[in-house]
Amino acid sequence: MAMQNRILGRTGVSVSPLCLGAMMFGPWGNSDEADSVRIIHRALDAGINFVDTADVYSAGESERIVGKALAGRRDDVVLATKFFMPMGTDPNERGGSRRWVIRAVENSLRRLDTDYLDLYQVHRPSQDTDVEETLGALTDLVRQGKVRCIGSSSYAASQIVEAQWTARDRRLERFVTEQPPYSILVRGIEADVLPTARRHGMGILSYSPLGGGWLSGRWRKGAAGTPTSAARPGARFDMASPANQRKLDVVEELAQLADQAGLTLIELAIAFVINHPAVTAAIIGPRTMEQLESQLPATEVTLTADILDRIDQLVAPGATINPDDNSYGEAELTPAARRRTS
Repeated sequence: MAMQNRILGRTGVSVSPLCLGAMMFGPWGNSDEADSVRIIHRALDAGINFVDTADVYSAGESERIVGKALAGRRDDVVLATKFFMPMGTDPNERGGSRRWVIRAVENSLRRLDTDYLDLYQVHRPSQDTDVEETLGALTDLVRQGKVRCIGSSSYAASQIVEAQWTARDRRLERFVTEQPPYSILVRGIEADVLPTARRHGMGILSYSPLGGGWLSGRWRKGAAGTPTSAARPGARFDMASPANQRKLDVVEELAQLADQAGLTLIELAIAFVINHPAVTAAIIGPRTMEQLESQLPATEVTLTADILDRIDQLVAPGATINPDDNSYGEAELTPAARRRTS
């Protein structure tokens, strides 16, 4: 069955309900470049036309691999990347200043081997840069034709509103998308971010639909070993944490629910995200071909009201079991944490 594309916010751009996240392509995940290219090609052949990466992923290697994979197919893909995280020891090689935005986009365009970006996103809100400064620089990039549209990532509802009002007041390009964390285990954005984004007509491309691997079926209660990940904050995998013990309990219940529905846990988890009416696309981040193949069938799954009600019983709407999973903390803005961000 072919994927049923959706319109990205009010942009008129048609995208697949799964977006291929490229964080795992490169030393952070899969260091086999040829294999990474094969995975990207398989995703495109399966109907995914939306690819999301970031300059910080493997210090630019992810963008370079994506650019290589898209050779000859660039115009068939809605290509998104992000800036903001530290890209060197120089304190000005990061953030949302005009000085850095203008440099960062040229670096990304070169690595991606393209003349334009379909979507250029601020990876995190800045605590020390006026949003007008960032929007002004991004507006110039749109007018120059280097960027088609702009978006934000991990913005709180109040920050979304501030950016929208600033764009309108100063007649600047506005963020047309928001990229937040969202999964069955991390539902915090349902309370305020999703309703706010919808009111402003923004498309939502959510990341970590498998909760950083918790909903992959890889870690189960009583199983040997402790979950670890080089790309994610350690607190998310501290098994001494009562919140993480609660997550294991919920995963057991969800695995049973998926089995009763004739689904895998992965299919249940991703379908939950893309079935939400406010979500345009779920960003999947496979490291291997096997992982990609296990995630693709989720686009054909429609969850019944009974299944959704049961999920709500396990994790209440708007709730996040472990606050460390929200990805909105100050710690993620520090250089030491840049390898562990989404």
